[in-house]
Amino acid sequence: MIIQLEKGLSEGNKQSIIDKVEALKYKTTEVKTQKGEYIIGIGKKDFDIREIGHMKGISDIHIVSDANMLVSRKWKVKPTVIDLGDGVTIEEGGMALMAGPCSIEGEEQIEKTIAHLKENNIKIMRGGVYKPRSSPYSFRGLGNDGLKTWYKLAREAGIKIITEVMQVSQIEEMYDYVDIYQVGARNTQNFNLLDELGKVDKPVLIKRGISGTIEELLGSAEYVFSAGNENLMLCERGIRTYERASRNTMDINAIAILKEKSHLPVIADPSHGIGIRDHVEPVALACVMAGADGVIYETHEVPEEAWSDGQQTLSFRESEKLIKKLRKTFELRESF
Repeated sequence: MIIQLEKGLSEGNKQSIIDKVEALKYKTTEVKTQKGEYIIGIGKKDFDIREIGHMKGISDIHIVSDANMLVSRKWKVKPTVIDLGDGVTIEEGGMALMAGPCSIEGEEQIEKTIAHLKENNIKIMRGGVYKPRSSPYSFRGLGNDGLKTWYKLAREAGIKIITEVMQVSQIEEMYDYVDIYQVGARNTQNFNLLDELGKVDKPVLIKRGISGTIEELLGSAEYVFSAGNENLMLCERGIRTYERASRNTMDINAIAILKEKSHLPVIADPSHGIGIRDHVEPVALACVMAGADGVIYETHEVPEEAWSDGQQTLSFRESEKLIKKLRKTFELRESF
């Protein structure tokens, strides 16, 4: 069960609620986030909800059968809205676009990318300053110095930043320079990292693991939520299957299922989902029709010269074409 507590509830009244729940043989956990305070009850005994619902200090009570209760759509009437400030939001019924290079390479590249985004009215720039690479000899990012340069230029242009955090020690040093922390596919079940991201007050986008199930992705989000941060987004970025014709297999099914199961915004990453530049556009459009609340993809002025992932990165010309088609597809979806 999920018990929503009233704001300003005294410790005495809260303890009375906890005692009542535990008397029903339910194990309790307190969760306090930026937006509210909850008591989570885990147990199997059936009971009349009125036994608890009338108690002083309870705003609402929900019986949720899902294992990942806090991120479940079964209890939250209004879907989560991610507010980045300056009128930039990510939410159900919207189409948030996030674009940029795989890796931040330097000031000139940042400036050219920002110019491309501004020309196409995109408010969020993606890019990596810490890069988890399969080979230790590949470029692994410019680190926090690169992030500071990027942040300065992006702020001057009114652009928000999403970038990947790889370990707990990076959270604090990155904090002043990011708008959204991204948890990459390799860290989706790094529970120490998820716990610590639950303690920050900035949004977190969690990518699905390379071979992760939908329930495991929801479980990762539950970790962050239960640690105190409910400004979360889920990202389908393709999974590893037996198919070798593409980098990954984009699980478009997952977008529709995640939308049904969770109140969190669902973002699609077609660049990693298929890993082939020529096919990023049709996959991205399919994701929009499947119900995605946003698309994050890779773009570079000259993809062939990109320091990483050039094979799946769109040129600025291709990116501009995709943006126009994404917006038209979104309008078509919303007209149904």
